[in-house]
Amino acid sequence: MKITLTHLLIAFTLGLLLSSGILVQNAFAGQPHMVNALEDLRAARHELEIAEHNKGGYREQAIGTIDQAIAQVKAGMEEAR
Repeated sequence: MKITLTHLLIAFTLGLLLSSGILVQNAFAGQPHMVNALEDLRAARHELEIAEHNKGGYREQAIGTIDQAIAQVKAGMEEAR
């Protein structure tokens, strides 16, 4: 099987997502539901990023909305610390 640059980028991105999830989980111990929500939002954002761009601008709007949700979850987690 030939490994392409795309495969390497996907593997690198997934590695970053997984490692950031572990770091976030350690930083916000005791907030498992918020950590899970944050990881799910990041995974959803990644899926939207790699989706085709022929969605009439809705894909970009969804990415923006997810970015706002990620910021809100992080703020809530900080508040609860």
